Amino acid sequence: MNTSVGSLDWTIIALYLLAVVALGVAAGVLRRQGERGGEGGHYFLAGNTLTWPVIGLAMFAANISTVHLVSLAEAAYKFGLVFGNFEWMAGFTLILLSLFFAPLYLRSRVATLPDFLERRFNRPCRDVLSVVSLFSAIVIHMGVALYTAAWVLRGIMGLPPGATLLGVDALMLFIVVLGLLTGVYTMVGGLLAVVWTESAQTILLLVGAIVITVVGYLKVGGWTALVHTLASNPHPLAEVAGSNVTWGTSNFLNMARTAGDPSGLPWYSVLLGYPVLGIWYWCCDQTIVQRVLAARDEKQARLGPLFCAFLKIWPVFFFVLPGVIGVALVQQNAFGGAAPQTAADTYTFLITHLLPVGLKGLVTAAMLAAAMQTCSAALNSTATLVAYDLFKRHRPNLQDHQLVGIGRITTVVGTLLAIGASPLFGHYTTLFEGINKLISYIAPPITAVFLMGVFWKGASGRSAFLTLVAGMALGAVAFVVDWFALYKGDFMLIAFLLLAACVLILVVTSLLFPEPLKDEARALVWETWWEPLRVKCGSGLSDYRVVAAGILLLFVALYILFR
Repeated sequence: MNTSVGSLDWTIIALYLLAVVALGVAAGVLRRQGERGGEGGHYFLAGNTLTWPVIGLAMFAANISTVHLVSLAEAAYKFGLVFGNFEWMAGFTLILLSLFFAPLYLRSRVATLPDFLERRFNRPCRDVLSVVSLFSAIVIHMGVALYTAAWVLRGIMGLPPGATLLGVDALMLFIVVLGLLTGVYTMVGGLLAVVWTESAQTILLLVGAIVITVVGYLKVGGWTALVHTLASNPHPLAEVAGSNVTWGTSNFLNMARTAGDPSGLPWYSVLLGYPVLGIWYWCCDQTIVQRVLAARDEKQARLGPLFCAFLKIWPVFFFVLPGVIGVALVQQNAFGGAAPQTAADTYTFLITHLLPVGLKGLVTAAMLAAAMQTCSAALNSTATLVAYDLFKRHRPNLQDHQLVGIGRITTVVGTLLAIGASPLFGHYTTLFEGINKLISYIAPPITAVFLMGVFWKGASGRSAFLTLVAGMALGAVAFVVDWFALYKGDFMLIAFLLLAACVLILVVTSLLFPEPLKDEARALVWETWWEPLRVKCGSGLSDYRVVAAGILLLFVALYILFR
């Protein structure tokens, strides 16, 4: 097998990039031709025309990025399937979005989640969430995606870390090119361009991931051979092999781990910590939830997240499992003694050593697709936040075309900021660790405020604001302590403890400083937790309650199978 990337591969990659930009621009042209007034609604919320298949696929696409392909394979190469918990646990939080959050968001007819928070509480709460949402969109969503995509291109080209290309650092060159290309079609096309390109790119991403998995699975000899190889041989990485790991299906192919596991993800940390991260990410983050806000009606808004939950089953098999297969192939000496130099090189190593010419380019294009779709989603949500939360609230007479202009300028500025923030992720041991640590420090106060806000009428605006400010301060302290390695603890448990502290602050301050519930907020709070389950929306297999129950049972069955 020729392990180099040939001219055909680079032609495929180049044509793909041009096709994505052209598709985004075309969406923008068609949007302008079809709109008759309400330009802002079309640009930011696609005219509230999205149906559940598009919503689910677009949410999945906005979440999946090159980070998943690279970092999940990296983590799996070192520790097995355990990091797949970040995929399967997402299914449970998407059910929460469908049942409890989506109908309230849609009924309020808000363009942004900070707007929702103002209607439920007050304007200061909106300001805090706007700042956090902008930070997460630019740094967490865009920055890490651009950095990982650039790292992949560097590896595919066979360039060592720190190499230069055209007289500049190769990594930064790739970051700039990918960022600018994404910014162009997002600026022109708006959310419609984002969902169009996301839908197309997700298909390509999945095709590439499936090809890698199937080829590797066949080469390793199937499931029985995979299990036997892992159980009978030491790990090829010295730092892992020397960590007192007992090899075999009892830990490497299981999702639930015990205390002291080398992965640092025991089952109780996942059970307690992930909901803190997941509820913020899937239910309260503008970049993800914006697709639900653009739904045609409540039925589409409920079914879209459930479809996304179904799609979240597959990354464990197509993004995580390849890393495990890579370990077994190296143990079998399938590459003539060759192996990834580090776990971070696992996915690019599999691409160059398993796939023929042409398919290398296709899979690399899929990885670029993952990065660009995440960036485009984040850019559009950033433009929406700035246009509506920072400008229209202070100048309510702004016309739609003026808001779109602000959104486009924001897209350019956001792209430049993300390019500058990307290299910061090189600080962490793995990219996946870095992104989840950042989330664990900012998510707890937002998760607490949204949960208590939609289920407890007694949660006051003043208490919500104090909780957000205090929670962000606690998260900043935790970030500094971790950044300077003053304390290295279980970041998932830290997220849970931060959530508990935030809930306590909110409850105590609400009781000390009670406020009457605003009239406009009455429709934004459930009377009881089972109230949303009584709402009839769809019938038969299209009833969201039936679909949610089916998805829930499916995830429970998977956890039993891989316990």
